[in-house]
Amino acid sequence: MAMDRTTFETLIPSRFITFTFPNPISGQLLRVAVLDSPAPAADSPRVAAMLVPRHREHDWIFSTLAGHLQLLLASPSISRLILAGGLPASDQCSPVIYTRSVSADMESYLVKLQGELMPLLLALSPKSFAENVTFEVPFLSYDDNVIRRVLVEKCVGSCVGEMLVEDVEIESTHSKREFRRRLRFKRMPNLIQTDVSIVPVVASGILGEVEFRLDLGVLVHPYLAPMVASLCLISSYLEERIRTGFPPKALCIGVGGGALLSFLRTQLGFKVFGVEADANVLSVAERCFGLEVGETIRVVVGDGIDVIEKIGRRFMEGNSGSFDVHEVGNPCFMNDNDPCGTKFDVIMVDLDSSDVSNGVSAPPLDFVRKSVLLSARLALCKFGIFVINVIPPNRSFYETLIREFQEVFHELYEIDAGNGENYVLIATVSLIESPLSVGENAFLMKLKQSISGAYMDSIRKI
Repeated sequence: MAMDRTTFETLIPSRFITFTFPNPISGQLLRVAVLDSPAPAADSPRVAAMLVPRHREHDWIFSTLAGHLQLLLASPSISRLILAGGLPASDQCSPVIYTRSVSADMESYLVKLQGELMPLLLALSPKSFAENVTFEVPFLSYDDNVIRRVLVEKCVGSCVGEMLVEDVEIESTHSKREFRRRLRFKRMPNLIQTDVSIVPVVASGILGEVEFRLDLGVLVHPYLAPMVASLCLISSYLEERIRTGFPPKALCIGVGGGALLSFLRTQLGFKVFGVEADANVLSVAERCFGLEVGETIRVVVGDGIDVIEKIGRRFMEGNSGSFDVHEVGNPCFMNDNDPCGTKFDVIMVDLDSSDVSNGVSAPPLDFVRKSVLLSARLALCKFGIFVINVIPPNRSFYETLIREFQEVFHELYEIDAGNGENYVLIATVSLIESPLSVGENAFLMKLKQSISGAYMDSIRKI
């Protein structure tokens, strides 16, 4: 397809154009994709380029508009991002195994290719840049910790769209090799939805060649351990419930692969109820991530916000009886003999925004509504807590969320996950009592054995 030479002289918010261009070194065709930021152009807009890592051309991160946009938004000052790489294979022909290759020859080739592509990049830059003879387009690098990747399954969900399950070997900070099973959605491919540890059944296993088993006793997703650490704030209350024969109850909004639900049940003895918007995601969680639905874990398909508001309306109307199984649970699961009734000890929310135009963010904007938070408070026991994973798209969003929580709940605490992205907010229904010493509190001892105590020590009151 022929293009007008003036096409790229101006920045047009969210414009996305792809075309093929001969590799100036090998002559093979390259896929070139040009994306302008959705934000209005700055007075001095910046342009950057990125070479797609070899053998990653088919990865949704580089081959889709959603992935390209997330790469651009990761560098907020960039007004136009240009990707160049090999032609991606079709779904039927895309490789099921990827192995990262690093060599001096490859590094030399990439440096040479960057130089050879500079005239093209200048031609794809806004007119004001092209007229500057000293201007060069900087190259951004894409670095992740994946050494090897094996596709396990690819399927489609009614709500989330295309998704894939993959096993990966990642760089390890110690001598022991590390392996993960991951769930990703095509609508936001740069975001890992679920990340669980897997271990080879033999001493020295290679992905794709030996069998691996799930290790659900450890939380490896950066924000899940901080979410669980929040339970130390009410450890005395939870210990008392366990001593009197009533397992603590958790409502988890957003199931994904079910890592959080499985951990709460197997490691801490919770009864867990999960709400997931997509039935196919639940199927993947059971099939690929070891989620065992039964007497102590119940899941339903539904909108998490709607479920919370339904519970809130029940209690607002004075109806604290058992809920229908399709809403919240059944009498057997919720245990009407429980002094806590049908209320929960903890509500944990792990929902990301499906709007890729804002980049990776959580929770959805709908969760900022006061009606949702009021309903959540009504669904909690007297000493219950509301725990939510937050990836703020900007400071204003985070400050607004904090104000809304403070207007509804008694106290508010924060844990920084330490990855420069995730924060965990913990809202309490009542004043937090001082926890028992570790020696007096079996639940707190178990919690500290299950996750790093550093997260508990880092909890700060807002």
